[in-house]
Amino acid sequence: MTRQNDILRNLILFFIGIALTACNGTKYLADDELLLQRNRITCDNPSVDITTLYPYILQQPNTKWFSTISVPLGIYSASGPDTTKAVNRLLRKWGEAPVAIDTSKVNASCLSILSAVQNKGFLDATVTPEQLVKGKRVKMLYHINAGEQYVIRSYSTTILDRNIDSLLHCHDVLADGPRVGQTFSINKLQDQRKRITAWLNNMGYMYFNKEAITFVVDSSQATKEVDVAMNIGLYRRSSRDSLAEHPQYYLRNVTYTFPPDNSLKLTPRTLDINTLLRRGELFSYANMQNTYNRFARLQALRSTNIYFHEPEEIVAADPTRPEYLHPIDADIQFARRRKHSIQVQPEGTNTSGDFGAALSLTYENRNVFNGAETFSLQGRGAFEAIRGLDGYDNSNYEEYGIEGKLSFPQFLIPGISRNFQRRRNATTELVVSYNRQNRPEFHRRVFTGSWRYKWQASHQRVSYQFDVIDLNYISMPWISDTFKHDYLDSVSNRNAILRYNYEDLFIMKMGFGMTYTDPLNTLRLNIETAGNLLSAIAHVFNTSRNDDGKHKIARIAFAQYVKFDGDYTRLFLMDHRNTLALHARIGFAIPYGNSDLLPFEKRYFSGGSCSVRGWNIRTLGPGNYRGQDGRISFINQSGDIRLDLNAELRTKLFWKFQGALFIDAGNVWTIRKYNDQPGGEFKLRSIYDELAVAYGAGLRLDFDYFILRLDLGMKAINPAYTTTREHFPITNHNFKRDYALHFAVGMPF
Repeated sequence: MTRQNDILRNLILFFIGIALTACNGTKYLADDELLLQRNRITCDNPSVDITTLYPYILQQPNTKWFSTISVPLGIYSASGPDTTKAVNRLLRKWGEAPVAIDTSKVNASCLSILSAVQNKGFLDATVTPEQLVKGKRVKMLYHINAGEQYVIRSYSTTILDRNIDSLLHCHDVLADGPRVGQTFSINKLQDQRKRITAWLNNMGYMYFNKEAITFVVDSSQATKEVDVAMNIGLYRRSSRDSLAEHPQYYLRNVTYTFPPDNSLKLTPRTLDINTLLRRGELFSYANMQNTYNRFARLQALRSTNIYFHEPEEIVAADPTRPEYLHPIDADIQFARRRKHSIQVQPEGTNTSGDFGAALSLTYENRNVFNGAETFSLQGRGAFEAIRGLDGYDNSNYEEYGIEGKLSFPQFLIPGISRNFQRRRNATTELVVSYNRQNRPEFHRRVFTGSWRYKWQASHQRVSYQFDVIDLNYISMPWISDTFKHDYLDSVSNRNAILRYNYEDLFIMKMGFGMTYTDPLNTLRLNIETAGNLLSAIAHVFNTSRNDDGKHKIARIAFAQYVKFDGDYTRLFLMDHRNTLALHARIGFAIPYGNSDLLPFEKRYFSGGSCSVRGWNIRTLGPGNYRGQDGRISFINQSGDIRLDLNAELRTKLFWKFQGALFIDAGNVWTIRKYNDQPGGEFKLRSIYDELAVAYGAGLRLDFDYFILRLDLGMKAINPAYTTTREHFPITNHNFKRDYALHFAVGMPF
């Protein structure tokens, strides 16, 4: 403990020293230079959102860790003037040179901000810079006098292309554009250009460019009104050609080109349902892009390219089509991936100080039935030396497992139409696995089988998963006499939760999940239910019951429950180096019918690297329950209800390192009162006292494709204790008792 305190104290002293050095960040400035300390924008009109204008400032002050301390500047300032010394070069490389105010960039920033404000309709706006100098430091202020926002007095359109004019009015495309009486905004005019261009690109006008759409704006300063005229011009293929109407294309032929060595085969059905460019239909940019996306997800393909060719000569005109429609041919060319692959992955394990090793071997076939189906077969073996188990004949843990997975890049549903398949980016998965675990206390066998569908909405932000059936058969063929005596059969120490989870059990569930993602938000919802069909069968046929009165199917009791999970993350971009992440997770499960308890695999746990990080995994809760027997506490420290609340301030440090400061809160509770978990029952009136709180700091190493994470969490409020001294460890700190160190891969949320 003394050594840990020394390390912590030295780290604190190091960062205090760096922070103090940052206060002397002007040591490498010239006599006539000023250190840019801060940028600020003010505006006389509250309707102007000034937070959107800061990116237009072209010169930013030195980087601040957690938006507070200029540590990189402090590191640079800690270097000496002699750059021939390695330590000084290293400090300057890791640090950041002082940012001196640049008058030319200030003037350019004023023009950039002014343009952005005028684009919002404040045509008479002005931007005035002001410097607040204190010693060698300066705060830069940009004052905006926005004035009044102009409104649209009249709006007219002129379309020289008769076919486009007819299409736009026939489909009422112009109705969503600017209207008389609206506030004027150049940004809205730009949005109108993009919307019309995208619509025409999807109606066969593959060469239509937004530059063909121009706006003429005539403003009146006296009335603060503008007259807007939109013009859509004609088409010119090259500078040598005369103006003409824009060509509209339909797909005459769609062909496929495979590698010349004939090493790739795809069935006609696979090609058909993934090709949204259809023969005889108008060219559509959206269909072209979706065709790229559909083929990109097929594991059998390395790349896909689509080339378009206008026929050099048309043998006979199609009398069913207007003259302005032009034929075009699409050629979809494929490059294949290696069909077969084998991957070997060694692992090192450490479970509470017990070291072990694991090895997995995976074979994958990426085109097993020539429909881009993926088949994988994985075998895994693990060994761990377990210490401190008295009274058991063996002290080793062995695990062997095998999993087979077959994935189809479509809905595998009889009778489903190809048009429906084309509208859904779907996958069907069949998974079967067997796991064999031999511990000193017991032997456990787990067989699973599942059939599920996954698909995405057309805009790609929402994805769904439907588990049609998910079977789990858990068998306990052997339990040691010592374990039975200590925990399962002893009247004085019998544990109902433990006993239930060391019996043979059958779980048959169905579930549905939805995930929404965008750059700043992630929402996951999932609901599953188990045992209802088996319960109906058991009641109809009046199947046998076990000693607890529960129905059995094939002489095995089955679980029955309903479970719901919700998970939401919101990111707030404070600046280009600092982000605030807020996260909430809630879950609850209710056992009923054939179950009084949830299966161990379906129970909730708290603590760990992605929960309340002041506790190790499975050591918190439920409620104010405190584990007593360290060997089985993980069983009792579980529940039917879970709540996690997290706030994390993330900052970019230097090179590939990132830092984080976080506050976590949460716990688990039981839905009912259980004798083996006193204080664990959920009660709304006591949730405030039973909410665990932790705080801490983290260091992350970002390699782009994966992130290594190290988080140090400290307990702040511990619901397992009622006395003030132990209930609030934040005021009575004991480093050895109140910290948890987590090493993980990936972000916590």
